[in-house]
Amino acid sequence: MTTEDPRGSSARRGTRLLDRIEKIGDALPDPVLIFAGCIALLIIVSVIASSMGWSATNPVTGAHLKTQSLLSEANLSKLFADMPDTLTSFPPLGLVLVVMLGAAVAERTGLFGALLGGAVRKLHKRALTPAIFLIGLMSHHAADAAYVVLIPLSALIFAESGRHPLAGVAVAYAGISGAFAGNILPGQFDVLILGITEPAAQLIDPNFVMNPLGNWWFTLSIGLLFTPIAWWVTDRVVEPRLGPWSARDADGADAGASFDVIGEAQRRGLRRAGLAALVVIALFAALTLWPGFSPLIDQTAVGPRRMTPFYQALIAAFMLLFLASGWAYGSATGAIKTHRDVVGMMAHGMKEMAPYLVLAFFAAHFVAMFSWSKLGPVLAVKGAEMLQGVGLPKPLLLLALLSMSAVLDLVIGSASAKWSAMAPVVVPMLMLLGISPEMTTAAYRMGDSIFNIVTPLASNFPLVLILCQRWRPRFGVGSMIALMLPYCLGFMIGGVLLVLVFVGFKLPVGPGAPGVYQVISTTHAPS
Repeated sequence: MTTEDPRGSSARRGTRLLDRIEKIGDALPDPVLIFAGCIALLIIVSVIASSMGWSATNPVTGAHLKTQSLLSEANLSKLFADMPDTLTSFPPLGLVLVVMLGAAVAERTGLFGALLGGAVRKLHKRALTPAIFLIGLMSHHAADAAYVVLIPLSALIFAESGRHPLAGVAVAYAGISGAFAGNILPGQFDVLILGITEPAAQLIDPNFVMNPLGNWWFTLSIGLLFTPIAWWVTDRVVEPRLGPWSARDADGADAGASFDVIGEAQRRGLRRAGLAALVVIALFAALTLWPGFSPLIDQTAVGPRRMTPFYQALIAAFMLLFLASGWAYGSATGAIKTHRDVVGMMAHGMKEMAPYLVLAFFAAHFVAMFSWSKLGPVLAVKGAEMLQGVGLPKPLLLLALLSMSAVLDLVIGSASAKWSAMAPVVVPMLMLLGISPEMTTAAYRMGDSIFNIVTPLASNFPLVLILCQRWRPRFGVGSMIALMLPYCLGFMIGGVLLVLVFVGFKLPVGPGAPGVYQVISTTHAPS
């Protein structure tokens, strides 16, 4: 139920549109059944594509990419014989469960509530939105851990400040996933995606060397531009539509933690938790920086790649940090009397994840079966070839690449997998038209992040949906799409304008990475 919006007829029309989207989306079956239907449709498409011989050629390796029927003997064997492995190898599943083991202790002892409560009370309500969005933006270095750490904490922070917790979920999710193309500082994903660009660029220029900072100015610009967009969307569109949040609403929510009054026992607990956190931080610092013994540094790699083991270890670091500090806090406040209390809290955390586990089973099989069908790389190569043949001006070509990346993102979640198939076609093509490999990569990244937050097929979408249902049990897929769609529209407009500005003014996309490419005939690869 919505109230009259004082901002005018256009705002009311936008609210009614989102209400209709929510109503239509919530009329859909349970997400589990949606994934089951997608699996059935995928099987049919794979059989048809395979029978028609739908295929493509990898433009780099020359390998023949042929779609595979999911009803083939090999794929049916994988489906049934490897079913347990398919579930346990689902990328988000392990990190969610590992982090939740520690986070459950920190939640149930009241550490999160005590730690955040004092800070929130000192922070102005309206400053919460940009602060959380920026934290979400910078959390890209923490891989997927931010989903199970920042999003639930953001909901708690908003609720404590008297604002709607689902608005906190929305702005955190927008920062983590919707603005995935942006960042303040380069990280491991820059190295990964530009590393895919390098061999594609070498088809035209054999001397091209990957610059790990090659997208820094562009990703930084995204962060600077998207922060006010997310701020405006949250405060002027999303939160007014959600309505006010009251103590009565909080009584019916199962947030997993709350903000308690800070007494002497809590202060003592916070001091102990701080000491425990320092021990964990010191441990990981030693494993990273200790001379002659640095298991979290890849000594064989160069540049930012050396930090890859450290980034991968952040999941374990978060779990141990929450477990140790939560245990220390609970022992001081009396919430933990014996080790059995800790085990019970961890078990309760796993119990709360049961709905996600059911959903993850079907999501994992959809993702795996899509990979088995080989439809992804064939779609990407065919799409890139189509882009090559349209003959558009340079700015429109980049926008076409952005749009194609966004559309493919609705069904193919992995940014690196799509780019691995597309880059060998679009990077050389645009180099010959005077667009640098770094600029092409930036446009692709922008498109890849736009629809992350509204596609139910995204690997972390089910997790965020479950987190929302802790505050509003009847929150469905349609509610989730309607909640996040305003961010998508704002980011899409901002992203398109940003690409046009960079290519129109020939701005560098990073240090030593121009937006234009000077074609030199002697560097062309032989045909």
